[in-house]
Amino acid sequence: MLTTEDFDFDLPEELIAQTPLSDRSSSRLLVVDRETGKFEDKHFYNIIDELAPGDALVMNDTRVLPARIYGEKQETGAHLEILLLNNIEGDTWETLIKPAKRAKVGTKITFGDGRLEAVVEEELDHGGRIIRFQYKGIFLEILESLGEMPLPPYIKERLEDPDRYQTVYAKENGSAAAPTAGLHFTPELLEQIAAKGVKLVYLTLHVGLGTFRPVSVDNIADHEMHSEFYRLTEEAASQLNEVRANGGKIVAVGTTSIRTLETIGTKFDGQIKADSGWTSIFITPGYQFKIVEAFSTNFHLPKSTLVMLVSAFAGRDLTLSAYQHAIDERYRFFSFGDAMFLK
Repeated sequence: MLTTEDFDFDLPEELIAQTPLSDRSSSRLLVVDRETGKFEDKHFYNIIDELAPGDALVMNDTRVLPARIYGEKQETGAHLEILLLNNIEGDTWETLIKPAKRAKVGTKITFGDGRLEAVVEEELDHGGRIIRFQYKGIFLEILESLGEMPLPPYIKERLEDPDRYQTVYAKENGSAAAPTAGLHFTPELLEQIAAKGVKLVYLTLHVGLGTFRPVSVDNIADHEMHSEFYRLTEEAASQLNEVRANGGKIVAVGTTSIRTLETIGTKFDGQIKADSGWTSIFITPGYQFKIVEAFSTNFHLPKSTLVMLVSAFAGRDLTLSAYQHAIDERYRFFSFGDAMFLK
């Protein structure tokens, strides 16, 4: 039985990256070879050397919403902080509200100049609330003017340019957090990769905060993942099947792309088909990968489901050795940090 403690490691706080580098692709890249167990210290722009003509590079084109908004209770004027998690349907959202005790069912909340209002419809666990918005105009435009980018709590510095918490290919609105493995790509690097004959394929998974939440149970088998919405289009599925048929590798960018592809592979017995829905797949050691053959990812929090996913692909011992190497070599960690490539 694997426990949460099996995925712990000591990370010096000064290695948590607080700001992005001025050049996205100049971050460092630790290349991990699963067969030999060897590590290579490179830069992210060297990822092109790990890709061959005929491979597919699969990226998550979700776009982070300015999902943190501040409101007041209509009755009392008490301040509330609301974080949008999932758009359930229409103007109804799953949210986190602080302080939750002020947001009982029926509570009416007003934001900014009153262009946006909401009512609490249901109470969930851990400060979660289902709320329904009311407004005139276009919701996303109102949100852009009122909301803030919801940076993770370990980032204390102010982000000068909100676009640096978006990938350069972000398109589909809906995430509460960025698919951070993709933050290293520049348009120029993507052009170079495509010119090499690598297919650039996009899918969508809207990242919820549950992905980053530390596992609080001892036995990892008892952990419940939050559901996240995903979509793989007919065109993308066709591109991936063509790459497969011609002997190319399917290389994922980030854990969100992996979770989408492996959800589909699990659902369709290893086949790749267009699909959309909600996934709560939890990939831990012992899992047999069905689609993904290599991937890039950032360095993740101790005891997180993301470290467990990497360990499922590379083995726990090799994964923790790679993390220790990264710590020894002073790599930068988490959202604005450096990356690793596992092959």
